[in-house]
Amino acid sequence: MFRLHIDIPLPLDESGAAALTREVVDAMLAAVATRLREAGVNELNYRLGHDEDRQKSNYLLKTASGHVVNKKSRVSFGDANAG
Repeated sequence: MFRLHIDIPLPLDESGAAALTREVVDAMLAAVATRLREAGVNELNYRLGHDEDRQKSNYLLKTASGHVVNKKSRVSFGDANAG
């Protein structure tokens, strides 16, 4: 299986990068969700990383104590026939 990996450098602070990441994901899905569903794709996984963090942390997901986790964010956009 092939996977699409997109790497976009975001020269912003953490909150700005998180906000822009959500905007980009939302805009991308608005533009291509129908085509992705036609191709059999119904889920998108993504994360916001930091170059200085050697782990694959996701700065969009944090614990109650404010620590980042390494679980990817996920958007499910389901079956094209789903109501």
